[in-house]
Amino acid sequence: MTPRQRYIETLTFGHPDKVPFAPGGPRESTLANWHKQGLPEGVKWHPYLLETLGIADDPPKLKKVPLGVHFEMMPQFEEKVLEHKDGHSIVQDWKGNICEISDQFDLSYLRAAKDFVTRRWIKCPVASRDDWEQMKARYQVDTPGRFPADFTERAAKIRQRDYVSGYGVIAGPFWQLREWCGFESLCILMVEQPDFVAEMSAFWTDFVVGVLERIVAHVVPDVLFFSEDMAYKAKAMISPAMTRQFCKPSWDRWTAIVRKAGTPLVDVDSDGYVGELIPLWIESGINVTNPMEVAAGNNLVEYRRIYERTMAFRGGVDKRAMAKGGKAIRAELERIEPVIRSGGYIPGCDHGVPSDVSWPNFVEYSRILARMTGWL
Repeated sequence: MTPRQRYIETLTFGHPDKVPFAPGGPRESTLANWHKQGLPEGVKWHPYLLETLGIADDPPKLKKVPLGVHFEMMPQFEEKVLEHKDGHSIVQDWKGNICEISDQFDLSYLRAAKDFVTRRWIKCPVASRDDWEQMKARYQVDTPGRFPADFTERAAKIRQRDYVSGYGVIAGPFWQLREWCGFESLCILMVEQPDFVAEMSAFWTDFVVGVLERIVAHVVPDVLFFSEDMAYKAKAMISPAMTRQFCKPSWDRWTAIVRKAGTPLVDVDSDGYVGELIPLWIESGINVTNPMEVAAGNNLVEYRRIYERTMAFRGGVDKRAMAKGGKAIRAELERIEPVIRSGGYIPGCDHGVPSDVSWPNFVEYSRILARMTGWL
């Protein structure tokens, strides 16, 4: 099987030759520790891991071509340090947020999840109707640069792929409105100004629809992936009723477009306890979710019993057991082995691999995982 076929077969409960090997990846601080614990300097950790385990890699034969479509704001805000004192910096990030971070981190840590970085939010870009009107101008489908100049040529190459192709980085409605308004302000608006929240959600839905429709006119990627962090350790951040009101209309429209075009997978990412959200996701046609954090109370064995083949999963291996190693990680993998055997599951760390997971323990965990997924 090609990597693309294997991935789709696994997550659609088909018959893959083996389950994709995806143990999870380190953040910057984790990688720094690994280099002190046996991972040689100057090598890429994943190829070295495969070599250490004795796994023959099975990469795509064709060079991966990125779609190159951007769902982010255009233009972005200027990144700048506004103030520095007492070991902290007050900064403006590319999204227009004003926040405080330790000066051990620079602005690049706010562009991507390079490491686990704590920040304090001071001000978000949409605090009034005037702010909202200005923000909308940054999200136009036809803005130059949103689609690459060679998009048609890229689409033609992607149609011949043997690798998994996605639509790009998309924020779900809750995620995006939180980016604009801030978490607390958004929750207050949902109660005090629900019409305003609905307006913002509808705008975001229409914008994403416009981009998706232009994409599927040329090529149909394999997975629509969107980020929707909206859960705490034991509960969702908003009620099921609010989720139906403010989020589900977006999910419904996006899923309908890509499914009609032929995309087999719609994958939503949310940290925290997602037990209240899975039924709503299934109603919207979402059929994959990750990272399934164990510490938040997600139980894959129970979810598989309840939802059977209506929901596939990625992640779900307790990072705390990975850190302990030995009997703890063996017991954890034995716990989820029935879910691996039942299909619709690509096991891996239930978030970014933290720095308390040592390189020897990560290798031990990966070796057991490789056996369970058919690579050894």
